[in-house]
Amino acid sequence: RMDLVGVPKGMQKMPIVLVTAGILAMAFMGFAGLVKI
Repeated sequence: RMDLVGVPKGMQKMPIVLVTAGILAMAFMGFAGLVKI
């Protein structure tokens, strides 16, 4: 699936996976701050 996206050569494979994982982690941390248990 990642092969279909226009990604610069230096960002292919592992770097783009790490960047995506970091963005998802920040999103989940933001959602955790919205809900108080």
